[in-house]
Amino acid sequence: MFYPIGDENVQGGSFPIATYTLISINILVFFFEASLGEPAITNFINNFGAIPEKITSGEDLYALFTCMFLHGGWAHLIGNMLFLWIFADNIEATIGTPRFTIFYILGGLIAALTHIALDLDGTIPMVGASGAIAAVMGAYIVMYPHSRIKIIFILFFFRPFYIPALLFLGVWILQQLTSGVGSLAQTAETAGVAWWAHIGGFVFGVLAGFYFRRIQTQKFAIA
Repeated sequence: MFYPIGDENVQGGSFPIATYTLISINILVFFFEASLGEPAITNFINNFGAIPEKITSGEDLYALFTCMFLHGGWAHLIGNMLFLWIFADNIEATIGTPRFTIFYILGGLIAALTHIALDLDGTIPMVGASGAIAAVMGAYIVMYPHSRIKIIFILFFFRPFYIPALLFLGVWILQQLTSGVGSLAQTAETAGVAWWAHIGGFVFGVLAGFYFRRIQTQKFAIA
């Protein structure tokens, strides 16, 4: 399998304090989750995960925000934090920490609402930072299409190699779209993954990326 392990970083700009803070918060919340036993962890997820049926009824609206800091397991957490670490720092360096923080939260909210719009009566809590991170990736593909992503191919060899960000992220969103269309014939229980949250976040990120490119006043070198 292909795994991204790095990219070409922007030189200069804002120090990515929001990116590192978000990673730290997600990890700390997960450790708190892991410390809970049953039924406490189930209650915690049900209270702070975004349950479509409740949101559409006007209940637990705070969960649209809190859900993006919860994760369903170690693999879920590690995968999301790896993608956040790789892609978010360049965006934050370019647009600044305050604007990036607002962008990230909006991306997570729009991602959650996209998922809920396609599963209005769902009773399964949606958790994870994937939607917000998809927004970051959408902005990245617009702002840094010529950047290179460092990839490792686990199954056959371990030596890293680089591919264009446009190719990597293009394949990624194509996979999400394919899976998202396929999930329309499934229930939330059988689909398992909130594909449309990824798609909604990514589309928002692409649109935001064009906006950020327009307002960008300082040029940064990729190295």
